[in-house]
Amino acid sequence: MPPAPAAEPTDTDDVRAAADGDRQAFHRLYRLHVDRVYGAVYRLAGFDHARAEDLTQDAFVRAWQKLSGFRHESSFGTWLYRLAVNVALMDIRARGADPVSMMAEDDLPDRGETPFCAAEREELERAIGKLPPRARAVLVLHDIEGWRHEEIGVELGMAVGSSKAQLHRARGLLRKVLGESA
Repeated sequence: MPPAPAAEPTDTDDVRAAADGDRQAFHRLYRLHVDRVYGAVYRLAGFDHARAEDLTQDAFVRAWQKLSGFRHESSFGTWLYRLAVNVALMDIRARGADPVSMMAEDDLPDRGETPFCAAEREELERAIGKLPPRARAVLVLHDIEGWRHEEIGVELGMAVGSSKAQLHRARGLLRKVLGESA
């Protein structure tokens, strides 16, 4: 997994203060980490902005609730990121998403404006969004977030070989979807 972004000098102090109930300290932590958390859950949510916003807020609510249990064994950013990914993966499981069917074009959210990316990136995001949920989760966690298959297997409750097979399948489906749209 890629390293967390370098913490600002006040990160540790804010974590301790927030754990003691300081809402302003937690708000500073939120502003510092919200973009990374949103980016991860946005990709796992199939590029659905509304769902990603809900999942991001849920992750921060859970972080606030669990902050007193944070043991400082890793950076706060790493801990929060893992918590957010778990929130997104639980959402996938809770929705009982069919792990093998592709999403229909009509089921994809209307992307509207794309202020940060080129047309090719939008096409790639839409293609990833069409992948079956578990295949999308493995692809996003491995190829975008940089997780190892062992970590993915633990998080998704699958064997390492299954993670590798899902990644292979996801890449093949992605090539097929991108090839069809070209």
